[in-house]
Amino acid sequence: MSRLRYNRAGAEEHLRRQCPKLGAFVEIQGRFRLRVARDPDVFCALSRAIVYQQLSGKAAGTIHQRFCGLFDDGCPEPSAAAGLDMERLRAAGLSRNKALSVQDLARRSLDGSLAGFRRLGRMSDEAVITNLCQVRGIGPWTAQMFLMFNLGRPDVMPATDLGVQKGVQAVYGLRSLPPPDRVLRVTRHLAPYRSAASWYFWRAADTDLMTR
Repeated sequence: MSRLRYNRAGAEEHLRRQCPKLGAFVEIQGRFRLRVARDPDVFCALSRAIVYQQLSGKAAGTIHQRFCGLFDDGCPEPSAAAGLDMERLRAAGLSRNKALSVQDLARRSLDGSLAGFRRLGRMSDEAVITNLCQVRGIGPWTAQMFLMFNLGRPDVMPATDLGVQKGVQAVYGLRSLPPPDRVLRVTRHLAPYRSAASWYFWRAADTDLMTR
């Protein structure tokens, strides 16, 4: 497990101290175990994110495996991807929009407009999101996932994520699914460890808290 940019135990303690309701779920769920990807390759991470968009895990995994098979060593990289035409990308299972996104990702990786891993690591969260979102098919949610699961940033709250919304509803006993602005409002006090809070909200979305 790669290191986060913050202390796990410190994040857990902060959530317990700041929010008794979430703290009670932390006790139920146990230790904070968000995993950060070991591979620092931005192109690999974002091309995988593009492939997986709006697909079930099994279907996306199959297509991603075929996509990786287009490369000599099975590892996607921008110079080789830039030479792949639409027909080969579509034959691997990518939709036209996803194929165009991969092509744009390759171009921006090669021309330097998309920052590399080390450069992204020196940017603020907002600057990372802006840089990644210039790529076709990469939106704020994907950029936030990159911040959490690739850069290990501590204070990310993906308020548009359905799982987070369901978790917030469950933990706080809300009558209806909260829209993004309400998610941000009711979780503001959990900063600067909202990445850890998000992880617990995802767990809460899969837990029947009404029976406890």
